[in-house]
Amino acid sequence: MNTTRTLCFVIAALSSYAALVYRLGQARRSRRDSAYRTLVVTLVLQCLTFTMGAVAMGDGSFLGVGNLAILVMHLSAVAFCVSAQIILLRWASAGEEAARRTRHWLVTGVALTVLLTVLFFVADGPGRPASDFDTGSGRPLVLTYLLVFIVSQAVPCVTIFRQCGPYARMTDKAQLRQALRLLSVAAVILFLYCAARTVNILTAAAGLDIGAWTVAPSVFSAAGIVALSLSLTRPSWGAPAVKVLDWADSYRSYRVLYPLWRDLYESSPDIVLEPPAGAAVSDLNYRLHRRVVEIRDGWRDLRPYIDRAVAAAEERPGPGASAESRQAFAEAARIRQALHAKRTGTMPDDNMDAGDFDDRDTDNFTAEVAWLTQVASAYSKLGSAG
Repeated sequence: MNTTRTLCFVIAALSSYAALVYRLGQARRSRRDSAYRTLVVTLVLQCLTFTMGAVAMGDGSFLGVGNLAILVMHLSAVAFCVSAQIILLRWASAGEEAARRTRHWLVTGVALTVLLTVLFFVADGPGRPASDFDTGSGRPLVLTYLLVFIVSQAVPCVTIFRQCGPYARMTDKAQLRQALRLLSVAAVILFLYCAARTVNILTAAAGLDIGAWTVAPSVFSAAGIVALSLSLTRPSWGAPAVKVLDWADSYRSYRVLYPLWRDLYESSPDIVLEPPAGAAVSDLNYRLHRRVVEIRDGWRDLRPYIDRAVAAAEERPGPGASAESRQAFAEAARIRQALHAKRTGTMPDDNMDAGDFDDRDTDNFTAEVAWLTQVASAYSKLGSAG
């Protein structure tokens, strides 16, 4: 059970720090934006919460005061929830109403900070076992402290969930809409954390043992923090996400093209501008361009050996396949036949020596990669030339 709690804690902490590092990487172009600064403060508070949690999992002492790490962790969580609510208000609007409600949340956060601090010291927090702040141990003041803390977390979850839906419908920005929906999911999960934590505290105070269910708050906390971290970074995913997807698509094409390129290179080594390199893909764009050019050059070298009559009748895709897919299989079959013909020195009578690539010889590189990828995929399915 302790292993599960620790794992959940690590997942939540890593997601928090990853979100902070990601957002700090945008500081140069966004540092003058007040919404960005608020977001960074929120993520710092989120990370501080888990940093203090790690200290509390040790000996619990901080700056020489027993259990002070627990108090700082809880106060950071309160400030974090208030900041998250302010971010939502800034995402929704920038008018006087948003400013008024921001002031309201700031005053509420200060009041909760003072109340929790007073309760902590009045309940002799520094002198108690750290486990008392996990279960309450039936001590009225500690129970009050814990329940006030949970309410301070649960109320923002409810308000954020209620506001996300209307705000998402108001905005015309798709990325912000998705961020708000993710934020509403995070609010629901974190509210379940609050409910599960309340059950743990109250059952422990009543002397009831609920067994493995005591780990539920840790699971909900980790899932909620991961969802929250994603929601707080989602509005800026745009360009980086597109770049990652484009890179992944290019890498997939580069790999799919390899079997076809390899056989053409073995047949016509002169098509390669540079000696074949290893598997490094740091210069993927250049390597993909070279691979496409070399495949086209190798294909042209095969024209005297390409039999126009080859259609790969039994090896085509089924009747439901598109015309483009059927053409890709036909071209792959011709290449396969031509490679074999070149190896054996057999030149067909009806060859393509005077021909070219018809409508598939395009100047559009993206379309060229897509087409050659289809041909290479069909080529791999047919098997290399024997």
